[in-house]
Amino acid sequence: MARIKIIKKKRTGRDNSGQVVVRHQGGAHKRFLRVIDFRRMKREMPGKVVAIEYDPNRTVDIALVQYADGQKQYHLAPEGLKPGDVIIAGQNVEVRMGNALPLSQIPVGTFVHNIELTPGRGGQMARGAGTYAIMTSREGDFVHLKLPSGEMRRVRAEGYATVGQLGNIEWKNEVMGKAGRNRHRGIRPSVRGVAQNPRSHPHGGGEGRSGIGMPSPKTFYGRKAVGKTRRPNKYSDKHILQRRKK
Repeated sequence: MARIKIIKKKRTGRDNSGQVVVRHQGGAHKRFLRVIDFRRMKREMPGKVVAIEYDPNRTVDIALVQYADGQKQYHLAPEGLKPGDVIIAGQNVEVRMGNALPLSQIPVGTFVHNIELTPGRGGQMARGAGTYAIMTSREGDFVHLKLPSGEMRRVRAEGYATVGQLGNIEWKNEVMGKAGRNRHRGIRPSVRGVAQNPRSHPHGGGEGRSGIGMPSPKTFYGRKAVGKTRRPNKYSDKHILQRRKK
């Protein structure tokens, strides 16, 4: 039986040479990494929801599902899913909350999450708390989805998606309460660029309080932080029908 929990390795923002490669990360409480079945590998086999659990590694809650063969898997928990419910994944299953099926079998107007970009690779889009995509239309071997960002995108129709909106919608309204809670989450303090010296940040320097002193803001590494930062002629441009809202 495959393990569904493993100890999460700490890297604290550093690479194998000990250099900080991701700033503002460090510390963090010891955690277990819950192995989520984003592919919904148990096809045509019903599974019963045993429990809805908190996952410290993501914003959405997760559902522990026990299948007919006795094996257990973790899945992302949609809004309204509760212990005792039965879910299933397959080609011709009922379009019901928590069930996973190909986008070609899902009616237009349905809320979906955990959407596959590449069939068989597992869900990659709409996986955060409260998120969902709306299926708006079909076009040959593709379907059109309106993503949480407002972007309209073509996705292959044979890819799987799960029906429903993800739960824990109010997660962003939670108040941390104290700085120590963020340290337990692995988030270190962040200092404004304008408060630093010129050697430490492009925004640094100046007498007293000063602005950034340049036409547009920059990152710590000197790259522009506003405007069109997406790489031109990216491979996925042909699938984006409408860019996300500004």
